[in-house]
Amino acid sequence: MRRLTTRSLRAAATALAAADPALAGSLTRWGPPPLWARDPGFAALIHLILEQQVSLASAQAAFDRLTLRLGGAVDPTGLLALDDAEMLAVGFSRQKRDYARDLATTILDGGIDLGALDAAPDHVVRARLTALRGIGPWTADIYLTMCLGRPDVWPHGDLALATSARDVFDLTERPTFAALRARAERWRPWRAVAARILWHDYLRRRGLPV
Repeated sequence: MRRLTTRSLRAAATALAAADPALAGSLTRWGPPPLWARDPGFAALIHLILEQQVSLASAQAAFDRLTLRLGGAVDPTGLLALDDAEMLAVGFSRQKRDYARDLATTILDGGIDLGALDAAPDHVVRARLTALRGIGPWTADIYLTMCLGRPDVWPHGDLALATSARDVFDLTERPTFAALRARAERWRPWRAVAARILWHDYLRRRGLPV
């Protein structure tokens, strides 16, 4: 499957700027967004579970503690060896702890082969991931976007994207997720690049690390 690279991302950003003046303004103001690529696999999905409904900084801190606790490698066997108190100390809520353990068990039991997703179409990846407990559409779309580098995924339901769209398009209020998804149709086949432009704008306006 086609995967974004730094070079193709910049070419796509240039194409989007030519077609959308508001995105062009963001790119002029802040420059092209980072690729923000993550290695696919179990550790990436655990990181995404930790990111659900919390700040990126909080999730990163929890993931770093988990990595340290497991000796530098987040794998299913190591995670399942942690008891409830250790999971809590890392930063897992009870619900996220259960999601993480279910994912680890499913992988060890052969219920899903994450490596096989690299060559699967977007809709197949989404279906296989959302069949797992605790992996909803947003998490699946972020995995497709950041871990598999798919160029035309739109992470529906992302609050930062909606907030950034309000700023970038000079709207009076934050657009609904449905309205933003409809608007994103004009950015095909580079919706994931448009999302990166909006995320980049969101972070830069607020002085947050990029």
